[in-house]
Amino acid sequence: MFANFDFDVIRRSLGYLFFDGMTFTLTLTGLSALGGLIFGTLIALMRLSGLKLLGWIAGLYVDLMRSLPLVLVIFWFYFLVPYIGQWLTGSSRPVRVGAFASSLVTFILFEAAYFSEIMRAGIQSISRGQPAAAQALGLTYSQTMRYVVLPQAFRNMLPVLLTQTIVLFQDTSLVYVLSIPDFLGAASKVAQRDGRLVEMYLFAAIVYFIISCFASFGVRRLQSRIAFVH
Repeated sequence: MFANFDFDVIRRSLGYLFFDGMTFTLTLTGLSALGGLIFGTLIALMRLSGLKLLGWIAGLYVDLMRSLPLVLVIFWFYFLVPYIGQWLTGSSRPVRVGAFASSLVTFILFEAAYFSEIMRAGIQSISRGQPAAAQALGLTYSQTMRYVVLPQAFRNMLPVLLTQTIVLFQDTSLVYVLSIPDFLGAASKVAQRDGRLVEMYLFAAIVYFIISCFASFGVRRLQSRIAFVH
């Protein structure tokens, strides 16, 4: 079965695949996870604020993003962000944003919907007595969230947040549809250039599998340690 495989094409392309492709993938994953977590926490606080309008807007946003295919959202923002920039800046033509910036905005806004639900569950898992005790000590709502509720919620939800980040790492391969040289995009370019589609796509799948498995193993170890501390 593997007699006609040219595995040397993988060896010759390792520098391009990892230094260019994987670097792009990990950078996009890290920045998207950070931005999505910050924005998602704000959305979660909006839904729990008790203000009906804010809760309704946040709930509508979460439901909208979670009901759309990610690849469709990627296309939307890739073609829409330049016109949004034109509207904000008052330019006479669409603003050139770039594929990376457009992809980053897409993943931050999309992942924020999922991170917000994780953070909302984490906040609701905190005993109601703790915020009440904090307010009895004179802490304001923002101080109670910042110093009492959010640190504990983040700790409780850390394994789930990391699991969602692993899913995000896999989802970043969808920027391939925009011809962006992420890891999968780099593998695809090498495959088409050398006519070795099977070898390169098989190698890309193995790399994604290994990274995701090791990351999942680390999350399970972390989860067991957190459970032991509790």
